[in-house]
Amino acid sequence: MKDRQENLGDIPPEVFREELHKLADWIADYREKIAERRISPTAKPGAVLAQLDTVPPETAAPLGEIFAEIDRVIVPGVAHWAHPQFMSYFGCTTTSPGILAEMITGALNVNAMTWRTSPAATELETLVLGWLRQWLGLPNEFAGVVYDTASISTMHALATAREAAAPNTRKLGLSRRDLPLFRIYASDQAHSSVEKGAIAIGIGEDNVRRVPSDSAFRMDITALRKMIAQDRQENFRPMAVVATVGTTSTASVDPVPQIAKICREHKMWLHIDGAYGAGLALLPECKWITDGWNEVDSIVINPHKMLFVPFDFSALYVRDIGRLRRLFTLVPEYLHLRDPVGAEINYMDYGVQLGRRFRALKAWVVWRAFGRNGIAARIREHLRLANLLADWIKSDNRFELAALVVMPVVCFRFVAADKNKIDMSNSEIVERINASGHAYLTQTKLNGRTVMRIGLGNVLTTEQHLRNVWELIQKTVNEVAT
Repeated sequence: MKDRQENLGDIPPEVFREELHKLADWIADYREKIAERRISPTAKPGAVLAQLDTVPPETAAPLGEIFAEIDRVIVPGVAHWAHPQFMSYFGCTTTSPGILAEMITGALNVNAMTWRTSPAATELETLVLGWLRQWLGLPNEFAGVVYDTASISTMHALATAREAAAPNTRKLGLSRRDLPLFRIYASDQAHSSVEKGAIAIGIGEDNVRRVPSDSAFRMDITALRKMIAQDRQENFRPMAVVATVGTTSTASVDPVPQIAKICREHKMWLHIDGAYGAGLALLPECKWITDGWNEVDSIVINPHKMLFVPFDFSALYVRDIGRLRRLFTLVPEYLHLRDPVGAEINYMDYGVQLGRRFRALKAWVVWRAFGRNGIAARIREHLRLANLLADWIKSDNRFELAALVVMPVVCFRFVAADKNKIDMSNSEIVERINASGHAYLTQTKLNGRTVMRIGLGNVLTTEQHLRNVWELIQKTVNEVAT
């Protein structure tokens, strides 16, 4: 009987307990000693796959053998985002409470599609969304829903905007209807998720108009007005504006109050992409960032960036969220179960997804473990480090800042090179640093010029780690310049 049970898969409880303790030690060691690891893998494309068996397994392998292969093949093939000198993109940091919460989520393995399938998952999602709404200072008429990433959140917001502009599109679609061609506006610094959203909802990539930005990389209001006027003259229908709070390259902030005024004049939907930057609202001294938010129709924030929730967790807030529900609710027969009175929220009704992970648990654990004060203190420290780096850059005449430091993102440029080779030199510096395995940066283009970019947000990053990276940059510059 025992042999038959083992052949049915899974492992005995006593083995599971033993392996769980081993795994806990492995995770703790990984986190404690991550700074000693090489950040970026050295493997060429296909090298990881070449070390693994491509024939599907027919018989069970011991967990010890599987975990040994993870150590030998998988971990060396990973870019270690949690490394304190990984300063690329935005801070998708891991925290100890977050790791523990993810383990519990995996053990529970519930589907948070309806209240009935997991009352705690539904009600905890409502709770943490309420906490975050209060921290962001959004009016009570906003309610939220959790998705995986901002790209999906923005797509849902734009779908709701499309339904407002073209009622019954949910039922009738866009084809063979006497509808205008719709336009969506975003700055030339906005994220590509705007185009992806336009593609998904049938508006089309070409109908996203990129508005020029000003000298601070914020949407130019005069240019926006001109583009809307031109489109109206050519019989296009302005449908929505996506304003960015924390742009991808420089973390700049579009002038939301002025954009909101234009949207009111033209009866357009206003969506804020605050995936990164909206988290700054938790700091009382940064409340300026919320100017105009009470006039928007929707806003997205990714707590897996600035607010220390493990990846992935994106929150979309919509004014009168019933519009989102009316667009997406579709209940198949096998889910027609009457819920108890008071269980009105089934989050599957607020998007294209039916199956949903219990994402709210990790937010609840992390935010309780940190508290608002702890989160704010961490953000302030990252701002301090960003401004410290900016001071170091200013004190070295071989470099120049390429943008204002608004958030914990610093864009800068090596300029002490042949004028015709400055862009190439900046790219080479980033590539050499990343290849070293000791730090990881990104590069971007600002006004057509290549610049280096550092994003801070890891709870493990200290001033010494930042100094290490700056010294590595200076050393690499000396090598490139000779």
